[in-house]
Parts: sequence; C-alpha cells; structure tokens
Amino acid sequence: MDPISIAIIAAISAGLVKGVSTVGENVLVDAYEGLKSLIKRKFGHESDVAKAVDAVEAKPDSAGRQQTLSEEIVAAKADQDAEIVKAAQALQDLIKSLPSGGQNIQQAQGSYIAQAQDHSTSSVNIGTPNPNNTPKG
Repeated sequence: MDPISIAIIAAISAGLVKGVSTVGENVLVDAYEGLKSLIKRKFGHESDVAKAVDAVEAKPDSAGRQQTLSEEIVAAKADQDAEIVKAAQALQDLIKSLPSGGQNIQQAQGSYIAQAQDHSTSSVNIGTPNPNNTPKG
C-alpha cells in the first residue's frame, strides 16, 4: 500500500478525524486536515481520490474502502506528487510520536498469508508438518 493511504488510514484509525482531547494532538488533526485539503485542492473536491478519503472516514474498518483509497491515489498519481508525499510522511511521523506509538497497518490479500510486525515472526506451512506444532500421540 502506498504511503499516502497508510498515513490517511492511520490517522483515521487513531481517531484524529473525530477530534482529540489534548492540545498536543491538535497538531496531528491539523496535519491530517492539511493532507486532506491538499488532495482536494490538487485533484478537486469531487475527484475520485477525494471521495475515497471521505469513504474511508465514513467506514474506517472497511478493507474494501481502504483498498479503493490506495487504488485512487495511485490512479491520480498522488503518490508521485512530492508535496502530497511530504505531507503524508509528516503526518505519519506525528502519528508515530503518539504515546501509543501509532499503529501499524497491514493489509493482505490471497491465500496462505503470514504477517508479522515489529520484531516478531510468522510462517505458513503447506503440506509440511510444523515441528513446533506436532500432535502428541
């Protein structure tokens, strides 16, 4: 997924769209709103990419809407716009500075997928017994 979609989804997931309770986090809301306004200014308020941002805000847990957002960002070539990429990176940096450390967003499609984050590991065994998970007889 492109860095702009990741920043937008992370901001929405962190609750920045609905507002925040502490003054320090107002900077995060401003950064998110700035990125959203930049997208709408460059591509139009009624553009597919702007509508995709609004759609994710309406249903932030929808994997389909998140995927559509990513597709629209790529289709509009927003991921190649230096100003938008810079704003998205600044937003991600601010989200990571939250006391919770921000959120890691992973999206996977297909079969036999294993995902891991931070310093963890994950694996998929197909047709081969997992030596750590053998039945006791």
